[in-house]
Amino acid sequence: MTDDLQRSVSAGQRSPAIDVETPHAARIWNYWMGGKDNYAADRAAGDAVAQVYPEIVTMARESRHFLIRAVRYLAAEAGVRQFLDIGTGLPTMQNTHEVAQQVAPDSKIVYVDNDPLVLLHARALLVNTTPEGVTTYVDADYHDPEQIVADAANVLNLNLPVAVMFMGVLGYEPDFERIRSILGTVMAAVPSGSHLVAWDGTDTGEAVVEGGEKLVESGGVPYVLRSPEQLARFFDGLEMVEPGLVPIPEWRREIAGIGAAERLDAYGAVARKP
Repeated sequence: MTDDLQRSVSAGQRSPAIDVETPHAARIWNYWMGGKDNYAADRAAGDAVAQVYPEIVTMARESRHFLIRAVRYLAAEAGVRQFLDIGTGLPTMQNTHEVAQQVAPDSKIVYVDNDPLVLLHARALLVNTTPEGVTTYVDADYHDPEQIVADAANVLNLNLPVAVMFMGVLGYEPDFERIRSILGTVMAAVPSGSHLVAWDGTDTGEAVVEGGEKLVESGGVPYVLRSPEQLARFFDGLEMVEPGLVPIPEWRREIAGIGAAERLDAYGAVARKP
């Protein structure tokens, strides 16, 4: 547990009961990203996946770089000042509010998650970085998009553009059409000029599929890998921002001044609501 988190708990906020014997999705991802908020069971599950699909560690870190580039683009080039980050996971380096408020200090960010552990960390670590901006969180499940929209409306002005973000979380719902319905509900609630940002793992290699099987064998929550063609349908009715849906290391890599990217079984895109 980090010092900031320990101070938050000591200050009187109740800590959720933590099962350290069962692998936890957010903690496994934290481990792959090089974080410290994980336990032996999480590391064992993470290592089991990495043994057959070592690129998972690169994927975890590239996913954060994709988030950074996408948020910078939205704040600096698209002029977006409101961000709805759904399924945020455990805070790590360069979170959405930090990136957005560095570019535009008046940015408002609403994080959404339904995991008690994530929310505990959010209270301690997702702290506003500028006097002008707003950073807050909502305790909600993305299967209840109406609640998310209602709660977000307490902070965000839904008459102005919003960047809606689903970063590597949609595979927790196996029903493809249900995911499309969730996305449709949230995007219908935001105006023209809003954007959808999403990435997810893809079934584009045998090793990544085997890695998913190892995750389940280790006690982790199953995660559905979809094809790039299926992911593209998440953006139906929206206008893709160049370069469209691509492996996440390839999305606007040039704006970060980075050279050739490793190809990964993870695709992402940013798309604008017309």
